[in-house]
Amino acid sequence: MMTIARYRVAGARSFSTASGVSTVGVIGLGLMGHGIAQAAAEKGYKVVAVELEERFLQGGLKRIGDSVKKITSKAVEKGKMDKAVGDAHIASTMARITATTDRGALASCDVIIEAVIENLQLKQTLYGEIGRVVKDSCIIASNTSSLSIGTMAGYCGRPAQMIGLHFFNPVQMMKLVEVVRTDQTDPKIFARAMEFSRSLDKTPVECIDTPGFIVNRLLVPYLTSAMLLVERGVATPADVDTAMKLGAGHPMGPMALADYVGLDTCLSIIGGWQSAFPDEPAFKVPESLRAKVAAGKLGRKTGEGFWKWDGDKLAA
Repeated sequence: MMTIARYRVAGARSFSTASGVSTVGVIGLGLMGHGIAQAAAEKGYKVVAVELEERFLQGGLKRIGDSVKKITSKAVEKGKMDKAVGDAHIASTMARITATTDRGALASCDVIIEAVIENLQLKQTLYGEIGRVVKDSCIIASNTSSLSIGTMAGYCGRPAQMIGLHFFNPVQMMKLVEVVRTDQTDPKIFARAMEFSRSLDKTPVECIDTPGFIVNRLLVPYLTSAMLLVERGVATPADVDTAMKLGAGHPMGPMALADYVGLDTCLSIIGGWQSAFPDEPAFKVPESLRAKVAAGKLGRKTGEGFWKWDGDKLAA
């Protein structure tokens, strides 16, 4: 049964920009989706948050509420915000969110951002429904980090309206958004998407629809190249990481970063690219990566990958 939960407090106001966006739809309230919904609501947008089941809705809303409270509390503690103002900000942010299991509620949205798991079969069904529901002026966006925007544009039947809006984790803190266009994207839709991204206090960069866009296209082969280096016995994971931190000025070495991202995620991305582009030498899957994932050693999330972890930090 479809459900709708509304959060309302006195004084909450909607917001619109010159891009013509006042209502933002977010599909999926997981790791990325809840952050996108929070970022939009905090900037004054009305948000329609959609999940498949009530339990996912409630989990996502709790994540948003906890995150807003944590960030606001820190601002109050540092004297950057009065407590009364902070309390009002928390309440007004949550008041702007309408949470529902009814995808028909997306009909009112000016931009829709899909943030469900990276499964094309699932997305095919979802985008078919989105294409039937949304209005002609709506920006249809995917937060995918590795899948083809053009393929999903075909699923929804509205290629002129389809773009990629790739946010980075944690959305609440990370400034970058990759705005991805296809050959069929309407330039006006693309320009509005860039403006919308800026309104969230993000820095958008333009990109064409290519595997991994900018960041992951460079980052994932870098991570797997480090694994291959270790496999060849050139250096240990620790020495590879130390070399890149001290020699290249990176805050985290590639082996630790792969662990942090999740080795299963790395394998899913590079494996998918290798299948789609078998002649691309940069898309080689390290055997050590396959072995770690097969053994359930996925990195930070399981406590061990190429490194051992204590929560979000490397174990001593």
